Amino acid sequence: MAYETALAALADPTRRRVFERLKSGPQAVSAIARGMPVSRPAVSQHLKVLKEAGLVADRPEGTRRVYYIDPHGLGALRSWLDQFWDQALASFQAEVEMKPKDEKDVDA
Repeated sequence: MAYETALAALADPTRRRVFERLKSGPQAVSAIARGMPVSRPAVSQHLKVLKEAGLVADRPEGTRRVYYIDPHGLGALRSWLDQFWDQALASFQAEVEMKPKDEKDVDA
């Protein structure tokens, strides 16, 4: 299941920070690593795990690689999360639409 791999990859706080840095758009490893509390090679290793989980992809730009969030991998994670959201909304709607017991007694 793709979502399990994605969740495992995002479980690491540093890896989440690396992933979050890509939300503003594609970046090279050096830009992602700037200001991080880990080395550039460590950021590369985190990107490798995120790529294996299907959450990021990369493309060559000259001598460097530029990483970006992979919408397909993120879509699998979102689909899994949406099932909980959909169920929660349906349960909330059902609860709201139910009449309180006091109102049922008055209508009778």
